[in-house]
Amino acid sequence: MTPLPRRTRPGAALPTRAPVRHRIIIGALLATAALYFLAPVYWLVVSATKNSADLFGTFGFWFSDHPRPLRYLTDVLTYDHGVYARWFANSLLYAGVGAVCATLLSAAAGYALAKFPFRGRETVFGLVLAGVLIPSTALALPLYFLFSALGLANTYAAVLIPSVVSPFGVYLCRIYAAAAVPDSLLEAARIDGAGEARIFAGLGLRLMGPALVTVFLFQFVHIWNNYFLPLVMLSDSGLYPVQLGLTTWIGYADRQPVLYQYTVGGALLSVLPLMVLMTVLQRYWRTGLTEGSVKA
Repeated sequence: MTPLPRRTRPGAALPTRAPVRHRIIIGALLATAALYFLAPVYWLVVSATKNSADLFGTFGFWFSDHPRPLRYLTDVLTYDHGVYARWFANSLLYAGVGAVCATLLSAAAGYALAKFPFRGRETVFGLVLAGVLIPSTALALPLYFLFSALGLANTYAAVLIPSVVSPFGVYLCRIYAAAAVPDSLLEAARIDGAGEARIFAGLGLRLMGPALVTVFLFQFVHIWNNYFLPLVMLSDSGLYPVQLGLTTWIGYADRQPVLYQYTVGGALLSVLPLMVLMTVLQRYWRTGLTEGSVKA
């Protein structure tokens, strides 16, 4: 049996594919962008298999004659009584706890700004937008003086407490909650006797899932790569995060050339958590992009 032709509405245009030259141009641009972003990662992987002499004496984008990645990475982890492992654990603490707290705080603030009318709501939201425009580096010194007066300088709290505030997260959650959390659903839950805290935890957080994943990942990356705030707040090397610790190694590399090798290996290990998070959490973004795309 021959398949019946697909019916189309009168006057509807049949879907057409883009011309071949357009697809070639788009493919070439995407390939160039991918090469631009992946080339530094490839260099980092190759350089992590070399010792300090090979880093400067061989071609940067190819392996040396005797690559030993496991040995060199083990040396990074065991150098100076395992100080890199301490820095790595500090970064996980700062970024993990800070990102989780910032996500929950942003979700609560954004949900309240979107769903609870009160006097001065737009003024509060305007102040949040102003906070988005202020660079974090401009706040580092005032925060240091404040935490120093409170006796919290050179402690974990000096890095953790500023990390739980994310004006961009509040802005994003407010916009997403206004669009993704229907008022009729909230009213139905209130009629059924649910309290506001239960509604927020049971309905609001679930419907705002893609926005929360976005805030968490952005805040995690921001805290993980943050250099200036720990530099200002911390003086004890045992409290350093990875980024600040690797910078101290570079500062001593002229007197200890082996630290060049350790810095490259440490930089490779430091990007692994970000790669894992991006791979694990991207499926939640795909789910969020398709929500609301079909009209009932």
